[in-house]
Amino acid sequence: MPAHSWEKMLKQSGHKHGKLLKILKHNKPKERKFGKGARRCERCGRYDGIIRRYGLYLCKDCFKEVAHELGFFKWGE
Repeated sequence: MPAHSWEKMLKQSGHKHGKLLKILKHNKPKERKFGKGARRCERCGRYDGIIRRYGLYLCKDCFKEVAHELGFFKWGE
């Protein structure tokens, strides 16, 4: 089951408190404390290709778009 579908299940469960708690217990994805799933791009939310150096936390595509504004440049330019 994809991680985004647990919210959909909450809406479908109705108003029964016990059933709601059971759905939360078994279907909510756990919080990631380390690894690839713990870090997201602060700009677009992707998990792939995160640049963490200098505290950027941007994916490689977002970094390419805003690198010049941040003061980075290619060596030959």
